[in-house]
Amino acid sequence: MLLPEPHALAVILLTVVTLFLFTRDRIPLETTGLAVLVLLIVGFYLFPYGDIRPSDFFSSFGHEALITICALLIVSKGLETTGALQPLASIMSSSWQSKPTLALLVTLALGAVASAFLNNTPIVVMLLPILVAVCLRTGTAPSSVLMPMGMATLIGGMATTIGTSTNLLIAGVVADQGLPQFGMFDFLLPVVIAGIPGLLFLWLVAPKLLPDRKPPMSDTSPRVFKALLYVPEESFAEGKTLTEVRAKTENRIKIERIQRGENLFLARLPSVKLQAGDRLYVRDTAERLKEFEKLLGAALYNVSDTETETPVSDDVPLATEGQQLAEVVVTRGSPLHHRTLGTSQFGVRYNLTPLALHRSRPGKDVVGDLDSTRLRAGDVLLVQGSRAAIVELRAGGTMLVLDGTTDLPHTDRANLALGIMLAVVGLAATGLLPISVAAIAGVAAMLSTGCLRWRDAGEAINIPVVMIIVASLALGHALLATGAAGYIAQLFVLATKGLPVAVILSGLMLLMAVMTNVVSNNAAAVIGTPISISIAQQIGAPVEPFILAVIFGANMSFATPIGYQTNLLIMSAGGYKFTDFLRVGIPLTLIMWAIFSAIMPFLYDL
Repeated sequence: MLLPEPHALAVILLTVVTLFLFTRDRIPLETTGLAVLVLLIVGFYLFPYGDIRPSDFFSSFGHEALITICALLIVSKGLETTGALQPLASIMSSSWQSKPTLALLVTLALGAVASAFLNNTPIVVMLLPILVAVCLRTGTAPSSVLMPMGMATLIGGMATTIGTSTNLLIAGVVADQGLPQFGMFDFLLPVVIAGIPGLLFLWLVAPKLLPDRKPPMSDTSPRVFKALLYVPEESFAEGKTLTEVRAKTENRIKIERIQRGENLFLARLPSVKLQAGDRLYVRDTAERLKEFEKLLGAALYNVSDTETETPVSDDVPLATEGQQLAEVVVTRGSPLHHRTLGTSQFGVRYNLTPLALHRSRPGKDVVGDLDSTRLRAGDVLLVQGSRAAIVELRAGGTMLVLDGTTDLPHTDRANLALGIMLAVVGLAATGLLPISVAAIAGVAAMLSTGCLRWRDAGEAINIPVVMIIVASLALGHALLATGAAGYIAQLFVLATKGLPVAVILSGLMLLMAVMTNVVSNNAAAVIGTPISISIAQQIGAPVEPFILAVIFGANMSFATPIGYQTNLLIMSAGGYKFTDFLRVGIPLTLIMWAIFSAIMPFLYDL
């Protein structure tokens, strides 16, 4: 078989490089997406080909599927910020107390059903703190519950055209090709047939395959204590300047106030000299405070508002009255994503003290000075603060807080937000309005009724996802227009020559399932769709089942934590290792792939 012409070959090579770059942790996804878009635009400007114009690639930003995805993300944000799903959460929480095994099945089923109509990210964000809290109260290992719940939402997302952004993208690409458009429930039946055994596997088998993992911060509690350091006579600190005292501790000591006598507080000037009897109000971990006590020759006391002063000893340890620890998971679109604690002014904005950081990817945890560490989605930050500060952080709806409580944000607009979402789904399901029109109208309704603020709408739009989608759509267009998709399809047909159509279909689905666990599911789906259409046309088979093979395969993001963004959140919250996803994800993928492969030929007369 002859090589394709140069433009098609260049697009194929760019596609391969793009898929590789999407797997690199050090390169932000949005950076790769922008680079691909620039290369396509500049490349076809300098080396024209056929009817392709550089401006064609700009149209990806206005693609109906992308607009619909963004609109649905914003509408889902309205449910999240108003707490409209609180009744569902309350039912789940109460059922876990009495019958945990049955409650797990109910949780999986409800999570799957909800994900068929809502983006699964807010569902996972809502359920994670509830399930963690329930597991702590019942003595259940969170690792036996969280991963099955997350994978159940991925299964449910396959069932409708609005279940995942992947489905919407593929439906949009299909419409661009002039093929019949999918209805909302056109592929519900095969998903139900394959999904039920998948959910049963997650209910009965998966918890037994998962080791008892501890949450990432369960053994890390470097609490920060407020205390006093008294400067006695003939100690190192007596007569020394503040600069000399700090230098003795390698500039690690944090002195908040200096008190001399009963009512005099000194300015913390570098040149101020300490005297015997001065009180240094300090704030740090217990280990550091004891170290400073020894270095400075000072006496460590608990902060006290009474006349009775309590020196710290083995019998009277440091106290943190009114303080709580909480684990904050960094999510995509949160104020901490791809930022440092210093630049986001986390401590000042939320009145919380960051203590430690557990990274979502392999590597050492970060402790000590966290201000300059750039945070990523899935990272878990251990913070300390008052209960009120932690409740306020959780109620803001911008970050996932795992602090052992079940409180959820709830406002008087919750029912209104739920009604708007149901109207969007209902109008699209009945065909009265296209999903794109219904979703945009839903955004307008959320904003006009006060269920959402413009700031919330902006935070709901995920820039990395947008850039991945735009780059993938541009690549898909280039693959089709240059004939590269047809050439790749020829290679696939040649490799499967002589095999039954059903086997070819099954092989394509398995290929997509492998690809989606290595690169972005959206990228795999958009690039795979034109190739699947070409394969079907070359072997004279119906196009629809081959498109569905891409949809089902690209949604099986079960086997790796990088397969889907919620997998990273679940990995962090449950303390999972990479291999845990392989333990459960590979069998689940094989089960669903085998069932889809068996039923698709019968459903579509192949």
